[in-house]
Amino acid sequence: MSEQTYQLIAIGIYFAIMLGIGFYAYKQTSDLDDYMLAGRNLPPGVAALSAGASDMSGWLLMGLPGAIYATGLVEAWIAIGLTIGAWLNWKFVAPRLRSYTEVSNNSITVPSFLENRFKDHTHALRLVAGIIILVFFTFYVSSGMVAGGVFFESSFGSTYLFGMLLVAGVTLVYTLFGGFLGASLTDVAQGLLMLAALVLVPIFTVVSMGGLGEVFSSIDAADAAFNAGVSDPADELNRTSLLFGGTVLGIISAAAWGLGYFGQPHIIVRFMALRSAADAKAGRRIGISWMVLVAAGAILTGLIGIGYFFNSGEELSNPETVFLRLSQIMFHPIVAGFVLAAVLAAIMSTISSQLIVCSSALVEDIWKIFGKEATPGQQVMLGRMGVLVVALVAGLLAIDPQSNILGLVGFAWAGFGAAFGPIIILALFWRKLTAMGALAGMITGAVVVGIWGNVDALSGFLYEIVPGFVACLVVAYVVSLTGKPNAEDGAIQAEFDEMSGVAETMKV
Repeated sequence: MSEQTYQLIAIGIYFAIMLGIGFYAYKQTSDLDDYMLAGRNLPPGVAALSAGASDMSGWLLMGLPGAIYATGLVEAWIAIGLTIGAWLNWKFVAPRLRSYTEVSNNSITVPSFLENRFKDHTHALRLVAGIIILVFFTFYVSSGMVAGGVFFESSFGSTYLFGMLLVAGVTLVYTLFGGFLGASLTDVAQGLLMLAALVLVPIFTVVSMGGLGEVFSSIDAADAAFNAGVSDPADELNRTSLLFGGTVLGIISAAAWGLGYFGQPHIIVRFMALRSAADAKAGRRIGISWMVLVAAGAILTGLIGIGYFFNSGEELSNPETVFLRLSQIMFHPIVAGFVLAAVLAAIMSTISSQLIVCSSALVEDIWKIFGKEATPGQQVMLGRMGVLVVALVAGLLAIDPQSNILGLVGFAWAGFGAAFGPIIILALFWRKLTAMGALAGMITGAVVVGIWGNVDALSGFLYEIVPGFVACLVVAYVVSLTGKPNAEDGAIQAEFDEMSGVAETMKV
């Protein structure tokens, strides 16, 4: 059999496993709470790996190694910022959010939590938050579908449309029927596959090169050979330095990606699904360990690739293929096929998580405001219809591979981080935050990101999440202090005290 046949067999096995997990989750789902939050019964390991896998898209296996290969360790600041942000999120947000969402009328979505937290009977908070989630994530899902189409087109020579529809179709099936549990369990399998790939590829490459000493000698030789051919010192490379080639604002912008964690609905919803607030401690340890290992693996893959391809004389036309190329060289085609499947896993895990959040926003946060009451079975069916509708719209947007959808990923990350991040933090730690303060801050954060991110002079100067996050925080604080107190302030404070007591008892 040809190498491509072996690789396609591996990917076929991967697809079958994902569909099998989705069918298992389907049998465990009976009501909307099950479909949207797995009945709040997610073990910490599942929650941690699911949060990690749903966060890390194809960027982890292709974008980050490619950036390191092309520019050097200065590109690692995004990974450093993300890791710090994830640790802070698990440490401070996870236990309080898990406790508060249960205390506050058993909220199962971020928008419903905001409404219940502030006793907002106008539904303004819930509606605006739901719309923000629905709009941004529809494009976010589209970007994943585009990535799937491009992957099959570049790896197997298939048509873009076939690859896009195949990835979208398989992901849609197991998400449509398996719901949150299906997405979470497949995330675990996908997260473990990504971990294995990112650990094995650099290890095997280092061994083949004769050890780390030879690797770094080869990297230095590659940089020296490149620098000998440039006349401007500004164009030189020192790819083993964390600071060379970067500016203060550039490093701040890269590390600031970590701020986005506090407001990503598809990540923080995992905290809400934990069995208890106490599980956040174990979740943090598992999740951050996984994140450190995969980020280190991606960074090392890019660095090692510099030395390996310099020694071999092979030039990569696209630096983002360094991970895929090394896997094809180091492993048997069937193993390389599973490494390719790891790239698909990174793409699909993100799509499935975002589909569930979009569905919950559509059904739980918009339909329930304007629609009629429904039975548990009808609610699950509405949830599945929500997944289908969002997937269809996203698929239509993804038909054109030349669309600018992929460029919206960083923009959407900033939008969620700035709109929701400060509000979630203040809602959990500051009892004086009001509904009007939260609404004003949320809108301000989204607007600032929208304007800043679309003005090249501003976005080139500083990543839009920084001004958006600060603006949201300031506006929410000022409006809350100057506004009128809620008539149900007594009940709000009682719930805050109950949440704080649970979180303090846990000491996670």
